[in-house]
Amino acid sequence: MLSITPNLQIPLDEFEFTYARSGGPGGQNVNKVNSKAVLRWRISESPSLTVGMKARFAEKYSSRLTTDGELVLSSQRYRDQAGNVQDCLEKLTSMVASIAERPELRRATKPTLAANRMRVEQKRGNSMKKQQRRAPQADY
Repeated sequence: MLSITPNLQIPLDEFEFTYARSGGPGGQNVNKVNSKAVLRWRISESPSLTVGMKARFAEKYSSRLTTDGELVLSSQRYRDQAGNVQDCLEKLTSMVASIAERPELRRATKPTLAANRMRVEQKRGNSMKKQQRRAPQADY
């Protein structure tokens, strides 16, 4: 089980892992060992997420999803498969944790009467300051 929060856990059998040859460090094994891990997860078919979570995930990470609604993550940070699999799962955990909580809706508010008065007073003060900088008018 991949534990995101105490209330949200995703079984590992929902994920499909494939492996490929990795670029980067690896020494003599770099051309022989498939150490790059690629995680695929069909979010739309996942029973672990609620409908709202799926919608938030699709909205926030739309660039990471395929046209079929499948998330594809890859990692080639480490020299071994197990490290790269763990790295993929950590990436997924942070992504799902970011959408797990429903965001609070912002309620529009009006400025207070005191704030409006202060704003007008500042405008009057600036106006007076600029008027005093002007050359005096000749009275004819």
